[in-house]
Amino acid sequence: MENIVIIWSGPAGHTAAIYAARANLKPLMFEWFMAGGIAAGGQLTTTTKVENFPGFPNGIDGIELMMNMRQQAINTGTRIETKTIDKVDFSGQPLKVFSGDEIIETKSIIIATGATAKRLGIPGEKEYRQKWISACAVCEGGLPIFRNKIIVVIGWGDVAVEEALHMTHFASKVIMLVRRDVLRASEVMQQRAKANEKIEFRRFTEAVEAIGDGSFLTGLKVINNHTQEESLIECSGLFFAIGHNPNTEFLWWQILLDKEGYIITKTNALVHTATNVAGVFAAGDVADKKYRQAITSAATGCMSALEVEKYLQEHK
Repeated sequence: MENIVIIWSGPAGHTAAIYAARANLKPLMFEWFMAGGIAAGGQLTTTTKVENFPGFPNGIDGIELMMNMRQQAINTGTRIETKTIDKVDFSGQPLKVFSGDEIIETKSIIIATGATAKRLGIPGEKEYRQKWISACAVCEGGLPIFRNKIIVVIGWGDVAVEEALHMTHFASKVIMLVRRDVLRASEVMQQRAKANEKIEFRRFTEAVEAIGDGSFLTGLKVINNHTQEESLIECSGLFFAIGHNPNTEFLWWQILLDKEGYIITKTNALVHTATNVAGVFAAGDVADKKYRQAITSAATGCMSALEVEKYLQEHK
């Protein structure tokens, strides 16, 4: 019987593991293997230089940051298994998680499976994914490679407009591709974008192919879905802002999720990461569809571990 099982290994999971291990809870982490198409460590393993995580004044490579977190979790006493949890049974205590034919019983669980950014799947996208194609302008937009360059943002909601506005601080021009003639963003956000002289809208426009020189992205082939006319946008960066999919497929019918699949947690003054299932807590992007930053994920990882510690003390 485990005291605590932590599912997945991004900033939320590793921070939770560090705090739980220091509380002598002997946490067991299942770091998963290519969950949601992402390697163990989460979405930071798909980024290049991270410049907004405190403690690294010169920035740090995303993979290096996650390996540092992983090693710190191990150093504090976390056991890590590179396995994927296929399903769970939250019908009663002990809680059960399943990895293939293996059944693990535990008193508590922290779910930190994150959310995977949606992609278009166009030719060249995979090839240049870490070569100036990204799904987080806030994370990577300040890199020198994007300074005073033309940047493309694909999306039509509030998040896309926020990404575009953020990039105007660095880029010479931000081109927003919109499939229709209108945005779905709120009126306030639309007005801000329209008032910014650095933002150019390409309506009825869809991406067809990412173009590069073999090393980095250099352009984007697009098509006007009304006229079917194709053209090439020369650009030095491409940001997707078309949404995320929370990695909760294995949790359906076991825990309370919202209509998009994100875990619903309590947000009262005393508890922030508890779910509707006793002993089950959620941290990171799997329960956060607003901020989705490494630092906020790590913060909720800390909170979840502290709340698990209190839960276990109260349910001896």
